[in-house]
Amino acid sequence: VEVVESGGGLVQVGGSLRLSCTASGFGRSDYAIGWFRQAPGKEREGVSAISRHNGGTYYTDSVKGRFTISSDNAKNTVYLQMNNLKPEDTATYYCTAEWGTVPSEIFDPAEWDYWGQGTQVTVSS
Repeated sequence: VEVVESGGGLVQVGGSLRLSCTASGFGRSDYAIGWFRQAPGKEREGVSAISRHNGGTYYTDSVKGRFTISSDNAKNTVYLQMNNLKPEDTATYYCTAEWGTVPSEIFDPAEWDYWGQGTQVTVSS
């Protein structure tokens, strides 16, 4: 299994970015995708997740109404549209994947097996 994310960059407060995550190696099996982020000196925190099986989506409270996760199953790609970005959104964003549906502890990093290398998002004020 390989997970590759892209789309990070530098954006001003209130701006938008779209992150992409492509997972390969799952064949025709169902899998879930999660997005986590980690700022310097802080623990990795869950941001959003999606079940490709039933389309269920999940968000941490701090991004609800600003971030949208979606899946293009034909392209094996999941997107994280981030709008109205704030300085506190600055972090390295990681895509992660797991067989089947989203874990019961959705935003526990230990519940996810496959990780990308991360992409940097910097929101400047």
